[in-house]
Amino acid sequence: MTTAPYSPRSARPGPRIGVLGSYGGFNTGDEAILTCVLSCLRAQRPDAHLVVLSRDAEHTRAHHPDADEVVPWEGVSRNHVLDVLPGLDLLVLGGGGILYNGEARRYLRVVRAAQTRGVPTFAYAVGAGPLTDAEDREAVRTVLADMDDVVVRDEESRLVLEEVGLEREVTVTADPALLLEPEPFTEAMMRDEGIRTGVRLVGMSVREPGRAAEKLDEGDYHALLADVADFLVRRLDAHVVFLPMERHDVRHAHAVLSHMTAPDKGRILHGDYSPGQVLGFMRHLDLAVGMRLHFVIFAALSGVPVLPLPYSGKVFDFARRLGAPALVGVAREQAGLLLAEVDRLWDEYPRRRDDLAARIRELSAAARETCVRCGSLLDEVDGGRAEQTAHYHRPAVAEPRPLHA
Repeated sequence: MTTAPYSPRSARPGPRIGVLGSYGGFNTGDEAILTCVLSCLRAQRPDAHLVVLSRDAEHTRAHHPDADEVVPWEGVSRNHVLDVLPGLDLLVLGGGGILYNGEARRYLRVVRAAQTRGVPTFAYAVGAGPLTDAEDREAVRTVLADMDDVVVRDEESRLVLEEVGLEREVTVTADPALLLEPEPFTEAMMRDEGIRTGVRLVGMSVREPGRAAEKLDEGDYHALLADVADFLVRRLDAHVVFLPMERHDVRHAHAVLSHMTAPDKGRILHGDYSPGQVLGFMRHLDLAVGMRLHFVIFAALSGVPVLPLPYSGKVFDFARRLGAPALVGVAREQAGLLLAEVDRLWDEYPRRRDDLAARIRELSAAARETCVRCGSLLDEVDGGRAEQTAHYHRPAVAEPRPLHA
């Protein structure tokens, strides 16, 4: 089947706003962030022309109708990206965890290119760390210093930027995905996945080791999470559903299943779902245990008792703000402590439900603050555009003739 060539929608009359991040369907959390960032920008400026710089332009075009234009920035010539920048009135970086080893410099090269062309730049609730690579640290220290506003999603990120040597005001809000709206995950969808209804369901999230989770030992945490899953099957007479938030998560979910003594009580969600549908699925759960930050966020948004398994500072920070148990990591020797915390979570949740709801309201309000700050910067941009337009249309005034012509 052939598809018609892509052409962007007609330009809207308002400001042209670029959005740069790890977008393109690689991670459900990042897609949730893009959904919320675009929704914010559209609410702030209904007439804005929104340009997403995506790692997979076709995916973004198909899944984000709020984007007026999508420009690929991976696997294309540098000039292809640079040609887009001068036409922007604002470049938004993020949100999400993009300022870490091996990745930060790639994004910040685009931000620096925008800055050198006079385009205002805004860091939208980004995450930072780990940042030990000298080139990445230098890029963060110099490029963020020249941004018009820098907002990070957690205190851990602010501390990372401070340690790198960034000397400027940095505002801490919360993850943009806290503003995501759920979409229905129907009984028919449950049947298609082979997931029973009318039984207790526990959601689990596992992830791969990588640059954002360098200290994970695969065999160690696979066996540990299998122990947790088996415990929940016995303790709650539950079925366990693994939710892959990224394509590589599927392999690791299978690995955990292979370590379980009751693998028949486990299922892996295989469908291709939108972030809103994944959030909608959370409402079917009775309890959640997971590593991925946005899995934890989605569970908390849905009012599900959730135990975060911190593999990095961002998950630890969110667990602290959520009032969840502050586990120190994911290691085999912590199995007893982890099972005890799962048990306590289940027993105490009815008493903690109202507190969790209040904390989520506070975090969601903090996430809205990012949107407000971005809107304030857009007001300044609009003011500059109006002044520039007035200058172009101002009647010419004859220059005074010199006294001695």
